[in-house]
Parts: sequence; C-alpha cells; structure tokens
Amino acid sequence: MKFSVCLATGYEGLAYPIPFCAPQDLVKTAVLCEQLGYDGVWGNDHMTTQHYVREMYPDTPPNFFEPLVVMAMIAQATTKLRVGTALLVMPMREPVYLAKQVCTIDQMSGGRFTMAVGLGAYREEFEAWAGSKAKTFHRGEMMEEGLKSFLALISEKSASFDGKYYSFHGVELAPKPVQTPFPLFIGGHNMQSIERAAAVGRGWLPGWRPFNEIEERIGQLRQRAAALGRDPAEIEIAPQFSLLIGKTDEEAEKTYMASGLVAHRVSLAYTGRDPVHQVTANLVGSPASIIEKIHKLKAIGVDHCAAMVVAVNSLGEYDDQVRWFAEEIMPHVQ
Repeated sequence: MKFSVCLATGYEGLAYPIPFCAPQDLVKTAVLCEQLGYDGVWGNDHMTTQHYVREMYPDTPPNFFEPLVVMAMIAQATTKLRVGTALLVMPMREPVYLAKQVCTIDQMSGGRFTMAVGLGAYREEFEAWAGSKAKTFHRGEMMEEGLKSFLALISEKSASFDGKYYSFHGVELAPKPVQTPFPLFIGGHNMQSIERAAAVGRGWLPGWRPFNEIEERIGQLRQRAAALGRDPAEIEIAPQFSLLIGKTDEEAEKTYMASGLVAHRVSLAYTGRDPVHQVTANLVGSPASIIEKIHKLKAIGVDHCAAMVVAVNSLGEYDDQVRWFAEEIMPHVQ
C-alpha cells in the first residue's frame, strides 16, 4: 500500500482558510513528506474562485498556485519523492504545451512525475475560462480529444491530430518522458471515467466513495480492462481520501466536521458524494480505526491511498497530521 498527500496548491477558501500557506511552504512540506517516507505529493488544479467561496470570502480571493510549476520546484528539492497532479483539469489545458511541460518535468525529475487528469469539479471555473464559447464546448469531448492528443505527442516521433477542439500537424516533441509507459491516471468515479481508465489509464484516481462502491467499481474497471485486452493488474487503484487523525474516533469526527473541508465536500454533493458518509468513507478516526479501514481497502483491491486531503485549519496542524500518520499508521499497514 502506498500513501501520498495533496498539498494546498488549490485548496485555499475551499478546504483551508485564506491565507493558508506561502508558496515556499509547499516545498517545505514536500521535503518533510519525503523524510517521513511518503510515496509522493500531489497538487490540485483550480484557476478562479468558486461561487460559494466568493460568498464566504467576498473581499479576499484565494491563492491558487499552478500545480505543474509547484511540482517542478518540489522535484528539484527532493530526490525520491514522486510528484503529481490530482487532478489536472484536462479540458482547460492545450495538449501540445501540456505534453511539453509534462515531458520536461518527468525528464528533470528523473522519472518521478505522475499526471492524474479529470473534467474539473466546478463547471463554473470552466465557464469563466471559456467565456462566451462555454455553451458550445463539451468537456467530455474535450477530455477524449485531450487524452488522445497527449498520448500521441508523448509516444510518436511526429504526432498529428485533427479534432473538433484541438488540431496540430507534424509536431516532433522531444525529449519524451523518462517513464515508459508514462503514468497517466484517470480521475472521476462515474462509468465514463472507468471506461477511460480501463482503456488508457495506468491508474484510476477517484474521489472518496463508500467502500462497497469502490469495491464494485474496481471490479467493473478490471472487467473492462480485460475486455479491452489489457492486464488489469497494470492499472493502479488509487482513491483520494480525506485524512484526519484524533486520539479517539469521537475527537477525530468532531474536529473533522468543524474543518473547512466539510463545506467543500457539501459543495460537491451534486456529484453523488453523500456528506452523510464523510466520516465512515474517509480516513477519519483514531489510529487504530484508520489502520482497520486501510486493511479493508487493501482487501478490496486498493493499491494506493493517493493525494490524501488533510482536514485541518493551519499549516502547523497539516504537518502534525502527516507526521502522526507516518509514525503511527504507515508502519502497521505497509
């Protein structure tokens, strides 16, 4: 079982207070995670303030740091730690320059970069980015074209593509990534995401779900991968959970429910994440309870508790939680 955490590249206002950390703190926390034995750190991707966050903070916009730039800085400050995006909003990225950025980071990090992509949790951000064209753009179609373009660019000597949204001809992109095959992870929990992960993903990174649903979707993913002629064991199962440790289950639940992350989860309830299951379906509880949950996750086929979102209200609390998890939980489940 692997463990990694998500840094606050795009969580101010959503899960954390404004301000939460300075950009240099992202690198310091990543170095701490490497020292503690985590597999990696990830950065989430937001461009502009969400509507509900503007209502909470009308005078102070949140600081959103570009995750690829942050991961490049972290890769330079570490030697073994993997760096990644969870999730990069694929429809808002031009594929040629995205491929160039990813190849460069993978080369400069010595093959330590993972890119997990998704549609984006908030359509309002996409509409702000697309402007007057938003009504004519279909994010799912853009995702499909973006994936095909990206995979062609990182694998073919000369890549061409002519689609509805993206078009390029004879692009010779070099150098290619160090890693072959490149670890492209697909985010999302719906059946379209399962299909994409089964077809082209080296990993599947859904948001948290009740454990029985994760188990069901793992089975569906493996069936589809086999049907498409792929070895299901080559697809890493890497759900993203919330993390909050307490001395007791009651203390952990109380602290978690008072955290800013809960309002963020409620804002995502339209995706099917019933807030009622927030505690039972996440890594929230005493060390003993979290260890028990992780053993259950291992039993149903989870390979990696990826990009865990730490439910705290200060950077000091964040660092305390990652230390606590590394010292009292990781040795019992690895």
